[in-house]
Amino acid sequence: MTDQQRDSLVQAAGRVRTNAYAPYSVYKVGAAVLGSDGEIYVGCNVENVSFGLTVCAERTAIGTMVANGCKRMVAVAIVTDEGATPCGMCRQTFAEFADDATKVEIITASETGERQSYWLSDLIPATFRTELKVD
Repeated sequence: MTDQQRDSLVQAAGRVRTNAYAPYSVYKVGAAVLGSDGEIYVGCNVENVSFGLTVCAERTAIGTMVANGCKRMVAVAIVTDEGATPCGMCRQTFAEFADDATKVEIITASETGERQSYWLSDLIPATFRTELKVD
């Protein structure tokens, strides 16, 4: 992945973060997924007073990717106040749509522009898998 692609992902995540619906936590998150088709898909967190119904920005972006016909991801950028890493549920969701977790880059960024980069395999080394071949 190029530096320009990384910048584009972080910028897209930062822009969509402003649309987050976070009245309870007041913790806005934006995510941008680079699909294997070269397109960028975005999502923001959407909270609910029934907290279990809250949807993370990362999973919203993955859902947008799938809804647009792409089922494999290459990278994701996540923008939060301080550059937090994704939760376990989001990590497992990424693994579902990654051909090789050692090649999926996760970029976290803060409001101030500080960035950190990880490989998905580092964030979720013991991914749950099935032998079932999924398209």
